[in-house]
Amino acid sequence: MGRIEGTTMNLRHLIPGLVVFCLTTHLFARDKTDVLVMRNGDRITCEVKGLDAGVLYISIDYVDGTTMVDWSKVAKLESKQLFVVKTEDGSVYTGELKTEQAEANRPVQIKVLLAEQEEVVNRSQVVRMVATSERFWDRFNGDVSFGVIYSKGNESTQFSLGSSTVYVRERWNAGYNFDSNLSSTSGVNTSTRNSLALTAFHLLPPKNWLYGGVGAFLQSSEQNISLQTILGGGVGRYLKNTNRVHLMVLGGVAWQDTRYQQSKVPIPREQTAAAMIYAKASFFKFSKTNFDGTAMVLPALSDPGRVRVNTNLTYYLKIYGNLNWNLSFYGNWDNQPPAGLSSSDYGTSSGLSWTFGLK
Repeated sequence: MGRIEGTTMNLRHLIPGLVVFCLTTHLFARDKTDVLVMRNGDRITCEVKGLDAGVLYISIDYVDGTTMVDWSKVAKLESKQLFVVKTEDGSVYTGELKTEQAEANRPVQIKVLLAEQEEVVNRSQVVRMVATSERFWDRFNGDVSFGVIYSKGNESTQFSLGSSTVYVRERWNAGYNFDSNLSSTSGVNTSTRNSLALTAFHLLPPKNWLYGGVGAFLQSSEQNISLQTILGGGVGRYLKNTNRVHLMVLGGVAWQDTRYQQSKVPIPREQTAAAMIYAKASFFKFSKTNFDGTAMVLPALSDPGRVRVNTNLTYYLKIYGNLNWNLSFYGNWDNQPPAGLSSSDYGTSSGLSWTFGLK
C-alpha cells in the first residue's frame, strides 16, 4: 500500500491550496450600488451577484451572507456591473443591466447595455446571469465542503472533503471538482478515494451547441488503482436550459491511462482509446434545494467489449445564508477489470458546504 498512500498524500497536498484559494476569492467584493424594485414596491440597494435556477442572489450591507430573491417578483433592476446573460435559446450577452417598470400583466424586459448597442430580452427568457468583471478574481464561483461520520459500534470513521470552482466568461467557462474520501474501520485496511475533474466548455455559433474538454484523475484503494488519467474532448449540446433544469450531453473520444498498485502478481499498466459520452444535469427548486450530477461512459475502442463508467451526484439543502447540507454519491465501474481486482468502487458521503460567488 506504500505507493498508493504516497500518491494519495501528493493529491492531499493540493487541499490547503484549494481551500485558501476558495476563501480568498470571497474577499474581492465590490460596492453595493445596484438597485432592485420589487413588485410590492420595496426598494433594495444591494450587490447583485447573479441569477440561477429562478433565484436572484444579492448581498446587502446590513444582512450577513447572500440573500435569495424570487426572480419572478422583481419589477425593476439596475446595475452598472458587467453581467454575462444567457437565455433559453442559447443567446449570450455581456453588459450592464437596466429594466423599466412594466405595466400590470406585461412581461418585464431587460436591457443589456453593450458598448455600441442595446439588446432587449424578456425576463422569462433569462435562465442565468453571472456577475463578471475586468478583475480576474471576481469571475469565480464555487464551494468548499467537509464531512465526518463516526460509529462507536465498529470503531469506524469516514472523512470527506470537497471543493469546486467555476471561472465564467461570456462564451466559455472552465472549472474543477475535487473529492477526497477516507474510511477507516477497526481490523480492516483503510479505504481511500481521491478524484479530481477538470472541465472547459466553449459555446459554438449554433445556439446551445458547444465543444469542450474533460480531464479526470482517480485514485482508488478499493480497485487497487494507483493513478487513472482520462483526457477527452468532443462536441455537445444543451438539451434543456431553463430556470429549473440544465441538461447537457457531450460526445467525443478519450484516452485513458491506468496504473495499478503492484501486488504479488504484477499488473501491467493499461492505456486505452475510448469513445466518450459525458453528461451533466442540474435541477433546482427556489431557495431550498438543488441537485448536480455528472456521468461519463467510456466504451473502449482499442479493447472492444470493455466499458468504464464514472459518476458523481450531489444533493444540496440550503440551511442559512451560504451554508448548505449536502449528500453525495460517487461510483466507478469497470466491466472487465484485471483478474482478482474489484470491478467497482462506490459510496456516499454527507457534510456541510460553504459557497462563494454565484453558487
